[in-house]
Amino acid sequence: MVVLSPSLLSLPTLHFLRYDPGSRMLSDKNSNYSRRLHEKITVCYSLPSKPTSQDVLWRRDLLLFALSSSLCTVLPSSGCLAEEDVKMASIVDEINAYTYSYPVELPYKKFLFKWVESRKPERYSSAAPLSPDARLRIVSERVDITDNLIISVSIGPPNIQFLKSKDKKTWAAKDVADSVLSDKSALRVTSSQRMSESSVLDAHASEIDGEQYWYYEYLVRKSPTKSAQEPNLYRHYVASTAEREGYLYSLSASTLSQQWTKMGPLLEQTVASFHLLPPTDNYVPPYKDPWRFW
Repeated sequence: MVVLSPSLLSLPTLHFLRYDPGSRMLSDKNSNYSRRLHEKITVCYSLPSKPTSQDVLWRRDLLLFALSSSLCTVLPSSGCLAEEDVKMASIVDEINAYTYSYPVELPYKKFLFKWVESRKPERYSSAAPLSPDARLRIVSERVDITDNLIISVSIGPPNIQFLKSKDKKTWAAKDVADSVLSDKSALRVTSSQRMSESSVLDAHASEIDGEQYWYYEYLVRKSPTKSAQEPNLYRHYVASTAEREGYLYSLSASTLSQQWTKMGPLLEQTVASFHLLPPTDNYVPPYKDPWRFW
């Protein structure tokens, strides 16, 4: 229940509901509604400076009507956003001590994701390499083949070509992205050639719970497929990287460029949820038993 004090009954509190003919923020339907409401508010402003009890009641009714009908458009509440809710599931990898969430359902669209865990969490020494030098390795991965989505977590040492300092506080987000991408290729090519496959669109850093995270967005050129035969076909990625004990832990989420408008915001939520966890007894650091592959 919302309790309104008498001071809230003055119409200037409704300045956020003013009608702006040039505004493009509202739909035509809502714009017409806002115009009608503006007309009512204008009438209310013309009331005498000493309102009668009837005027006060009229203002109260108008205010309650405006809050219940228009506030969802201007300041959405949880009820207004119900249609945009996304059901997420969480994964905790105790072997490598990290967690993240991923979308499983869009209730308002009755849409279910079809995730398959293609690689279960495993220790770094036994994980699949992403390049011939086996520096960067995938420690877990899940895919949605139907919707062409991939979420993977990889671990690898920093590339000193880009991250020369051992003080991670001095690392630039673009350099961290280049370090990870330089080792992310199955081709027997140089680091510079691997980087030419990718194009970084954005990179920035953020500190969460005292831990530094680097976020970046990039495109990777891919070969045409039966479902997408355009000559300029790309996979659109978002990723997050954190450093622990001399290794970079990275989560990347991607889809085809044509699907980015639909799937991109959901993948961004997944990347934002990624963070390292305090190690438990099940934690296996990447440098432990490098010879072990099981």
